[in-house]
Amino acid sequence: MTIIEGLYYIGYSIKKQQALRHQKKLPCRVFSIGNLTLGGTGKTPATIAVAEEAKKRGLMPCVLTRGYKGSLQETCFVSKGDKLLLNEEEAGDEAILMAERLKGVPVIKGADRYEAGKFAFGSMPAALRPDVFILDDGFQHWKLFRDKDVLLIDGTNPFGNKRLLPLGPLREPLNAIARADIIVITKLVSSRQSTVSSLKEEIRKHNSKAPLFLAEHKPSKFMTAAGETFSLEWARGKNCFGFSGIGNPASFKETLLTAGLQVKGFKSYRDHYRYNAGDLKKITEDAEKTGADWIATTEKDIMRLKKLDMPRKLVALAIEFRVDERFYEEVFTK
Repeated sequence: MTIIEGLYYIGYSIKKQQALRHQKKLPCRVFSIGNLTLGGTGKTPATIAVAEEAKKRGLMPCVLTRGYKGSLQETCFVSKGDKLLLNEEEAGDEAILMAERLKGVPVIKGADRYEAGKFAFGSMPAALRPDVFILDDGFQHWKLFRDKDVLLIDGTNPFGNKRLLPLGPLREPLNAIARADIIVITKLVSSRQSTVSSLKEEIRKHNSKAPLFLAEHKPSKFMTAAGETFSLEWARGKNCFGFSGIGNPASFKETLLTAGLQVKGFKSYRDHYRYNAGDLKKITEDAEKTGADWIATTEKDIMRLKKLDMPRKLVALAIEFRVDERFYEEVFTK
């Protein structure tokens, strides 16, 4: 461990111990979806899937999210389950995406998820109060007690260079894997079996007991900003220019190819990048130079583009979290 990593680790350890010392508990079950690294594991589709499964089981879920990059600092509703109450700049792209996708599920933004949970109880009629909270990106939110910690690990790039921040992508040392109640290796569309086997071995060095699942983040459809949808069959063989500002742009490019598109060019931006009109103009020009008929991006990116005048032939690829049904049994019933 380098000096820089050591300084980060000291700060991390102090913050963790203080949070655990003052940990609080909400009056109903809390399931956390999180990871060890900065971005790229597919937390948003997984959170959406767990919330939808909760509804199927007759529960009343509520998503608690930090609302990363959202300008509003106070605890507030992104949606009460019916319509958006904030825009992307106020709530952040991930919070808006979850609120748009989850009908009948309140989404609350708040840096302190315990206070956000209390806000839900104080702001909703007794008959509509949640009986389960789903904590988006909560593996390091130690100040709130969780009944289950679900840890996602990206099968295409699990731990980067295995260095702690700021020299690598790790928020915590790898031995923090031991804290997980359930582990999911994600994004297996492009992962080789040998890679998965070695990753499983590494995970089991730190956690031999937690149920371990393999999940795919599969393309489901294409969508325009106006809400028009196209099937995956529609995309096959079409030329496109791709771009994204997410944690793992290489994975998204691979997913476009998996969906059947011919990717003529691709541009990457930093995670959660806020686009301006000049960026979109340059993307359109680059797409024209490659001869691409369509421009393709992610659902998160299109949330950040809504305030701009988007090209008519720009589509977002919707992704679904697919996992064995036993995963949900472990989350909800055991």
